[in-house]
Amino acid sequence: MNPALLSQIAIYAVPVIIAITLHEAAHGYVARHFGDHTAADLGRVTLNPLKHVDLFGTVLLPAVLLLSHAGVLFGYAKPVPVKFGALDNPKRDMIWVAAAGPAMNFFLALLSAIILLAALLLGADGKSWTVQLFVVSIAINLGLAILNLLPLPPLDGGRVVTGLLPMRLAIPFSKIERYGMLLIIGMLVLLPMLGQQLGINLDIFNLLVGAPRQYLMNAILGAVVSAAHWLGR
Repeated sequence: MNPALLSQIAIYAVPVIIAITLHEAAHGYVARHFGDHTAADLGRVTLNPLKHVDLFGTVLLPAVLLLSHAGVLFGYAKPVPVKFGALDNPKRDMIWVAAAGPAMNFFLALLSAIILLAALLLGADGKSWTVQLFVVSIAINLGLAILNLLPLPPLDGGRVVTGLLPMRLAIPFSKIERYGMLLIIGMLVLLPMLGQQLGINLDIFNLLVGAPRQYLMNAILGAVVSAAHWLGR
């Protein structure tokens, strides 16, 4: 394989695997904290990526999107099993369990920014492999966090909304989950394709995920560059 292509794949593969692994592990750790040991008993409360990686969702799908220059990078891991009924306070605690994944990705984005700042202060070139790796890590983690916060079951944001709604609304809202993945695929793939045929922009994914991610990316990278300039004087 071409070394340049292999390097490019690694720049994306490493942050994707870390982001998805720690996202799922965070769900398991928080669920165990609140009384549900399902994931722990199955060995899923671990930082071992092999326990979380899904061959299609974590490896093949992101690789195909990357190599085809699809303009969007999307992937997923094997979901950590959570029995919400086993939580100490199911309706309340499911909010914390669901929010743990996106919170971990926001933390990883911040950590990547700090490491990127350190690399620049140590003299790393803006086009170096290390700098590219952590810029990509920020982008991937922000994207995963924002995507998962969309208020649509089975995404984490949907489960947060379910926990916040009164029971009479939470039950019918949670039933959307059976159609949730179809809605996500439609938002990612079908609507943009339909929009191209109709000559209108139906890229809802970019509106809800891409644009906020780019805004946060610009803010974070701007802060990193400014800090590097100020601290490096």
